[in-house]
Amino acid sequence: MKSAGIDVSVPQGWDGEIYRREDELSVQSAGAGSHPVVHLGTFPLPQGRGDFGSGAVEIMSSDDLLVVLFEYGRESAGSALFARKGIPRVAATDFGPNNMQRPIAGQSGAQYFFNQSGRAFCLYVVLGAHARRNELVPEVNQVLAGLTIEPQ
Repeated sequence: MKSAGIDVSVPQGWDGEIYRREDELSVQSAGAGSHPVVHLGTFPLPQGRGDFGSGAVEIMSSDDLLVVLFEYGRESAGSALFARKGIPRVAATDFGPNNMQRPIAGQSGAQYFFNQSGRAFCLYVVLGAHARRNELVPEVNQVLAGLTIEPQ
């Protein structure tokens, strides 16, 4: 799947979409204009979900994963928040129930800010079961290994 200079291999059995958020539903801190958003899930992604997975996390099972990649404005790439260079690899120890945008019983999340190819991103990952994080995290890293981001 490729769009907006973002290319990701969607594993068999996963659902995925790259879209541009251009309306008032966009995260206010993202700045003016449109920004690519990538959603990948091990379950069918519902229509009308929020940029960071609201509407999707509520239907996840304990076996499911949701990976969100949200691009911020180019001016953010040089800021301290996005100082980390390169696409992160996640660790089971990064995840916690309190790292969720909105805590949901049993689930766990992790969030990473980084820059790649002069572009600023937030990677947000939700695991359907915090207790299974050691099993689920390698699947996330496998997906991230198939992600490339080109300069714009």
